[in-house]
Amino acid sequence: MSATEPSTPESPNAEPQAEEQATAAPVPTKPAVPVPAPPRAPLPRKTPAATASAPVAPVVSATDAAEWGRVTEEGVVEVREGETWRPVGEYPDGTPEEALAYFARKYDDFAVKLGTLETRAQGGGASASDLSKQANHLLSEVTGAAAVGDLAGLRTRIQALISSLAAATEQEQQAAREALDAAIAERTAIVEQAEAIAARDLSKVQWKQVTVEMTALFDAWQAHQQNGPRLPKGTAQQLWKRFRDARSTVDKARRAFFSELDDTHRSARDAKSRLVERAEALAPRGVDGIPAYRNLLDEWKAAGRAGRKADDALWAKFKAAGDALYAARAEQAAAEEADSAPKIVIREGLLEEAKAVADEKNIKRARALLTRIQREWDEQGRIFPREKERALDDRLRSIEQALKAREEVDWKKNNPETKARANDMSSQLLEAIEKLEAELAAAETAGDKKAVAAAKEALDARRAWLAALGA
Repeated sequence: MSATEPSTPESPNAEPQAEEQATAAPVPTKPAVPVPAPPRAPLPRKTPAATASAPVAPVVSATDAAEWGRVTEEGVVEVREGETWRPVGEYPDGTPEEALAYFARKYDDFAVKLGTLETRAQGGGASASDLSKQANHLLSEVTGAAAVGDLAGLRTRIQALISSLAAATEQEQQAAREALDAAIAERTAIVEQAEAIAARDLSKVQWKQVTVEMTALFDAWQAHQQNGPRLPKGTAQQLWKRFRDARSTVDKARRAFFSELDDTHRSARDAKSRLVERAEALAPRGVDGIPAYRNLLDEWKAAGRAGRKADDALWAKFKAAGDALYAARAEQAAAEEADSAPKIVIREGLLEEAKAVADEKNIKRARALLTRIQREWDEQGRIFPREKERALDDRLRSIEQALKAREEVDWKKNNPETKARANDMSSQLLEAIEKLEAELAAAETAGDKKAVAAAKEALDARRAWLAALGA
């Protein structure tokens, strides 16, 4: 130990105690010697019991610590670098040995870090560039460090490690540059493929295929980004912007296509859902709901496509509603046909009786016979199927129309009012004809051709009316 190293008092006395108490308080330092502030990390405070039972055992031996460090009378810890002593801090709450041990442990931390870097460099597998960065960082920490130990020797070892890593770092950098160029080329190829897809006429593409292609390119981009070398920020952003723009163009066109398709499907689905509800609501009406269901079927055809799955599901419901109505009609028709069988027999018998209407020359008796037949006809009610009913009605109607024609002819001949009106009009026409004949004779005598023509025209008209009346 050098002559300048302070010694520890052998036994406590009043003077050392006073000095220790003074050290605990803030001690002014010499203006010419910069003294760093005490470490901010919490330090183990000495208690009388701990000092007596378990003294702190530094990793660096007390002899080594004393060789490279000392504690001044003012309580400042200094480290020797060559022939120069440099203050590294203070340890006010402990003995000089504990102060040196504390700062020696700082040195030990640096030595452990360096040993780890040297081991990793010798073992291989670690990046020389990363090790070099860590070594340079460690060198900056060791330079001017608040630690007690052979800092100069430590710096020499660090610099030797940095020198040995320089060649390997250059090789790594060259390989990294080559890998980077290849990565840029690969990512550029991905971008160009995406741009080629975006340049297509997207209004005519098969979107399922295009989506698969763009998804594969995006997966390739992500895999390259995660597993490939890190590209320079500017290059990566430029390539990403191109890829993003191409992808955005495709996505925008795809969204527009499917949005329009979704709107069409949604509109058709909503319309058909409402049609299904209306069709199902017809069930209580049974057969009477079939005409309304047919109208709904026309609306269904005009509603358009709602998507295959939705169309199939909605059509199944719509058809089931219609099947229920037609099933009810089939049941009703079968029951009505069974009920109509005896009625058909009766009406066919009435038609046989009605043949006598045409043979009856007395119109009043013929009308009475037909009226009775019609009354019995109506008493039978409706007949099903409707086609059979219409055929029977048409046969009876032809008989009725024939009788009606006979009645009209007879009425024209025998109607007293018609005869009276005809006689009265005949008298008026005869008087008018007589008057016109006199006027014609007078006009001829006078030689008035215009009056003669007018008289003849009026006379011809009255004679035609008289002939029509049968006078």
